Amino acid sequence: MRPPKMSDETALEALLALNAPLPAPWQISSGKLCKHFRFADFNAAFAFMTRVAMAADMMDHHPDWRNSYATVDIELMTHDAGGLTTLDFALAQCIEAALA
Repeated sequence: MRPPKMSDETALEALLALNAPLPAPWQISSGKLCKHFRFADFNAAFAFMTRVAMAADMMDHHPDWRNSYATVDIELMTHDAGGLTTLDFALAQCIEAALA
């Protein structure tokens, strides 16, 4: 069973915790957890997306994303819950780990 939608207050607390150690923060925009990533080139961006895809598949929770050459834009939300859940923040942490 999927986790329930977070309240706005709980999502903001989770966002602050997620962003605490990061040099570039995630944002909540239009009810989605969002971040823009820039890489040296297309190969680096695609390799990052491959690492994220593997983690997302293991979680059975997949990002909405766009890639243009060396940039990747990611939006997370749990569609069947109608908003942000703990799954989105867990996947965001996996995405940050994929940068390493």
